[in-house]
Parts: sequence; C-alpha cells; structure tokens
Amino acid sequence: MPLYESTFVARQDLSRQDVGKLTESLTAIVEQGGGKVVKNEYWGLRGLAYRIQKNRRGHYAWLAIDAPADAVKELERNLRINEDVIRTLTVRVEEISEGPSVMMQQSRSRDEGAPDTGEAPAAASEEIAS
Repeated sequence: MPLYESTFVARQDLSRQDVGKLTESLTAIVEQGGGKVVKNEYWGLRGLAYRIQKNRRGHYAWLAIDAPADAVKELERNLRINEDVIRTLTVRVEEISEGPSVMMQQSRSRDEGAPDTGEAPAAASEEIAS
C-alpha cells in the first residue's frame, strides 16, 4: 500500500485531550478504509506565521499512514469539514522513517540545550553587523 504523511493544525482554544480525540477519530477513519496509522506525533501548541481564522497559534499533529488512496481521500474529506482543523497537508512519501520526526528531534534538542533567552547567538549577531 502507498505511504502518506498527514499534518494538520487544530484551533488554539482546544485542549491537548481534544486534539488527541480528534487524532483517534482520524485513525479510526483510516482503519475503516483498510489502512493503518504507523506513527502519530503531537508537535505541540505552536505559533502560526500569520493569522488563520483569527487564530495566532495552533495545535500541530502528524500522522504517518499506510493506507489505500480511498482511505486517505476520506481522511482528507473529514479534515476539510471539521471545524476544529484550520490547516492540513497530506503528501505521499516513498518510506516512513524510523524514530521520531524532524520536528520531534528539534524540540528535544531545544529542550536539552541551553535555556532560550530570546536573543540571537553572539556569532549570528556578528554576522548581521558586518
């Protein structure tokens, strides 16, 4: 079966549990279509680049899917009609990588690193000045 990655952004006023329930319902839709969700990641409440439907932030979630095209079409249809979802993107991929996604790796490295002071590193500020 083909492999897909689907990312969606849910409204900022939802709780994390609500986003989890939404993800479970989307997983059920894929399974009813004869596929399976291989990976499921919650990327957190993140800022948007611009306002979308009066939202400045959104809950990001990512699904790695192994399903036939009809199941993915039904998933996309449900994402479009759900009022809690403000943006979605589904792409077909050749393979699903082992381990955490790049977004999860970045958040882990950010958590393990030095505390974020909100200032640019010294080397970066020197490059900007010259």
